[in-house]
Amino acid sequence: MSDSPEARRYRALFISDVHLGTKGCQADLLLDFLKYHDADTIYLVGDIVDGWRLKSSWYWPQKHNDVVQKLLRKGRKGTRMLYLPGNHDEFLRDYYGTHFGGIEVVETAIHEAADGKRYLVIHGDVFDLVVRHAKWLAFLGDWAYSAALTVNTYLNKARRRLGLTYWSLSQWAKLKVKNAVNYIGKFEEAVAEEAKRHQVDGVICGHIHHAVIHDQFGVRYVNCGDWVESCTAIAEHEDGHLEIICWTRHLEKAPAGERDMVEGARAAA
Repeated sequence: MSDSPEARRYRALFISDVHLGTKGCQADLLLDFLKYHDADTIYLVGDIVDGWRLKSSWYWPQKHNDVVQKLLRKGRKGTRMLYLPGNHDEFLRDYYGTHFGGIEVVETAIHEAADGKRYLVIHGDVFDLVVRHAKWLAFLGDWAYSAALTVNTYLNKARRRLGLTYWSLSQWAKLKVKNAVNYIGKFEEAVAEEAKRHQVDGVICGHIHHAVIHDQFGVRYVNCGDWVESCTAIAEHEDGHLEIICWTRHLEKAPAGERDMVEGARAAA
């Protein structure tokens, strides 16, 4: 994983699960990330905007608008932008094949890396049985997840006062609770099987907010993570190799003034 705060340009960047329109969205950290990272192609791998939450209660602070403007600006400067809607921004699925401000809306994509490997790019919710067959249960899970994020916010305020680093309650639960671990494994296997059906070398997805790169199911499985908890993205270097960039690590190592500025903006959001 990379921690460098230096400005970098990559062959491609993959970002998913930003959830603009929710209080849990770490818009300030994403803006900070976009300031230091650029690419020839940026894939927005679903759930960038949270239409589910916006339907029930409108929440759209200036920083969320700034993220949209920042992405549009990159498109105007020549970056190819592809948007693959997820379940939370499924309203955009009616617009496959169209462009919004230079951003292409597509259902799936095949990304060919510099080393010749081909990757299926997809959000991944179509392989989540809860979302496909019991949407009411997915909404309930979304509510519980939001509650955990609220607890997490207050917990990390206390940790900062004690001089401790950021820690995610919900991420910890995902990796410790048996049912959650089993769910992640089944999801990864299902998505990997879809990559095999497309006869590609791997898959790049989002949806479950768990950034990882591995080859456990016979193809390369890559998950972008999210910008609610882990603040991660996937970068393709000029030689084709893929890397997880964890931006919270940069924040932990940043000068105190910069860290306090970003943390203060997050607390005010």
